[in-house]
Parts: sequence; structure tokens; C-alpha cells
Amino acid sequence: MQEHDVLDPASAAEAEMAAVAHQCLVSALDHSKADLIRVTLNVEDGDAGKALPVLELPPRALRFFADVLRQMAKREPMLLMHQKHELTTQDAANFLNVSRPFVINEIEAGNLKCRLVGTHRRIEFEELRRYQAEQKQKSERALQDLTKLSEDLGLEF
Repeated sequence: MQEHDVLDPASAAEAEMAAVAHQCLVSALDHSKADLIRVTLNVEDGDAGKALPVLELPPRALRFFADVLRQMAKREPMLLMHQKHELTTQDAANFLNVSRPFVINEIEAGNLKCRLVGTHRRIEFEELRRYQAEQKQKSERALQDLTKLSEDLGLEF
């Protein structure tokens, strides 16, 4: 796979297998507080006599696989991207669901970090995630403040 490949939607048969596998993983993870999970492989291609390795995986990795399987089961395309991947201001705007000028204003205001490549701005995906989380916290705080103010004023909502 390249740095950011789009995985095409799964076929109907793949989606069905993914849905079953997703349910198995979620079920195993919901009942486990283990530091690692061992997975024994069983291959049905005639190599019955061959000893297969036992995988030891952290639950976090299995949660990631469960998320991928859930998307496959929905037959939706996925995009896998390195956290250090850099995006253009247009890509960043698309990710944040805002306009490109808004992203540029946030950069110029110092709210969003970027680096210049010639005259072009590049924003790390990790920085976008940080910015997005910060904006979500600000929105939640504002909503809590508004709710408290409404309660203090005796307004019904």
C-alpha cells in the first residue's frame, strides 16, 4: 500500500465475511480485559499439516481491525493515511468540512500550524486532528456555558 491508498468498497461476499468477523472481534473485545489476545490461524487451502503461527496482538490493534471490518461490511470505501502525512489547504478544508479561506485564516491567526513548501502550505494530518479535537472541546464548553446560563435565567429548552 502507498502512503494513502483508497480501499475500494468490498464485494457482497467480502462484506458478508467482514460483518461476521467484525461481530466475532467485537464480542471477543467486549469480554476481554487482557493485555494481549492470541489468535490461532486456520487456513483452508490444503496445508493442514503445516504448523501455523499463533499471533499475539494488543486489543487496540484488534479494535482497529474491527473498525476496518465494520467499514467493509457497510461496503464503504476507506482511506488509510499515515499520521505524519501532509495535506494541502484544500485537503485540510475538505477534512474539516470548512472552506479553504477559513483554513488559511486559521493558519494566519496561529490556530493551525503548517509549513511552507515554496509558496504552498502543508498541514500535517496529526495537526489537523489536534485542531479538530480542540475545536470540539471549545464547542462543548460553549454549549455547557449556554446550558448553565439558560438554567440560571430559568429558561426552558
